[in-house]
Amino acid sequence: MVFHNLIHGANFSDERGGLNFFNSFEMKEIVRMYEIAPSDTSTIRGWQGHKEEKKWFYCHSGSFVMNLIQIDDFDSPSRIITPERLLLASEKPSILEISGGYATGFKAQEENSKLLVFSNFSLEESKNDDFRFPLGQWPGQW
Repeated sequence: MVFHNLIHGANFSDERGGLNFFNSFEMKEIVRMYEIAPSDTSTIRGWQGHKEEKKWFYCHSGSFVMNLIQIDDFDSPSRIITPERLLLASEKPSILEISGGYATGFKAQEENSKLLVFSNFSLEESKNDDFRFPLGQWPGQW
């Protein structure tokens, strides 16, 4: 089943400091993680998709505009698909869960933004399920 989901977190603070938490985030499927820290706010990373790999995106610093495309055919995708646009921001903790079948394109909205990415595939498995499309393939809303 192809889908995406936004897992809302919450935060707490007291005299000791603050914390963000995601008590409903199940991490059983995750086998690796990495962090993306763009060098500027003008670079767009996209379009990259996976038929099978599932990913979770968490913005822990700054904010990102995320554009999602549900791919109809990985060999010859339709050019008339309209991306779905979401904003991930560290001040509103949430995790974007994306199953296989999607391509993403995203851009930092603030300097020093950072995005944690979790995957259910090893690096080798991910390389064999990696599909790249030209940035102009779909009209992202950046």
